[in-house]
Amino acid sequence: MHIFVTGGAGFIGYNAVSRLLAAGHAVTVLDNLSRRGARTNLAALQAAGLGRFIECDVRDSAALTAALREAGKIDAVLHLAAQVAVTTSVVNPREDFDINARGTFNLLEAVRSTGQKPLVIFASTNKVYGGMEDVRIVTAPGICADESAGRYYYADLPEGVAEDRLLDFHSPYGCSKGAADQYVRDYARIYDLPTVVFRQSCIYGPRQFGIEDQGWVAWFAISAVLGKPIRIFGDGKQVRDLLHVDDLVSIYQKACEDPARVAGKIFNVGGGASRSRSILGLVRFLERHTGAPIPVSFHDWRPGDQPVYVSDIGKAVRELAWQPRFDVEEGVATLVDWVEANRELVCRELGPLLDEGAVSSPAERRGN
Repeated sequence: MHIFVTGGAGFIGYNAVSRLLAAGHAVTVLDNLSRRGARTNLAALQAAGLGRFIECDVRDSAALTAALREAGKIDAVLHLAAQVAVTTSVVNPREDFDINARGTFNLLEAVRSTGQKPLVIFASTNKVYGGMEDVRIVTAPGICADESAGRYYYADLPEGVAEDRLLDFHSPYGCSKGAADQYVRDYARIYDLPTVVFRQSCIYGPRQFGIEDQGWVAWFAISAVLGKPIRIFGDGKQVRDLLHVDDLVSIYQKACEDPARVAGKIFNVGGGASRSRSILGLVRFLERHTGAPIPVSFHDWRPGDQPVYVSDIGKAVRELAWQPRFDVEEGVATLVDWVEANRELVCRELGPLLDEGAVSSPAERRGN
């Protein structure tokens, strides 16, 4: 197959393109190279056999349309280019909208203009469900020894949030990704363009140059390895389900291999209830795994931050025969190993962010 990947030099993009190339597919990568690590990732992909790269921003509708038309026959489009941080969206909501909502609209129109009907895979987010203030939250003991301080649970959703949950965008990021989410779905209905929306939970893994406001699992792993302090916003009992990037790429591959099965559908994609962990529990695991204490400070909750988010992944398991392979401890350990083996690279890519509280710079807010 020929697969066109926007944001292909980013964290998820690098891992997806690497697997697709290894499986023998032809891949075209489009990226504006504004993200941390993007140029390094691109060089590694080109060394691994990437045939075509286009430097382009999804906000440039004419250039994006030209790139897709010139790419020839395309079997699938994997749309990963995005602004990815809630906090950044609050600081600059217009730019967040332009990248996530208008950029996705530009892509859909560009694909439609080619006259082809490749599968379009959209990386959406759990933030489309909003703060879920109506869902009852309880505090109870953790599910592992590292969560000895306890954690939050959904009182009435033991398997997590399913796809029939009403949308309720909260934060500019939730609004921009939610608008894109619904456009992608509607193009399947109105224009008969095969699309699938994957509402992704917390994704982590190698090549994630995480910082405080985006990629928090990687940021915690990097901090643990480099002896940096961690700031927790809230009380640390908030919970997320964690999915290793290799498991995410597996569902992308399944979609590409059987587009008719996924066309027009929406799936929640995360670790599910069994792979959910509290923030403080993950810190304790990292301390135990690395054998060193991690300095932690606590700060006020951030806007739009859910006390709990856990994906009910039952639909993806049933309909796509997909199942996460990495458990949390194994997966996070592989991330720590990668950071330890690539200390110099991590320090070079993150630079002063390692000493400035990990607040993203304006350039990194452009985020393809």
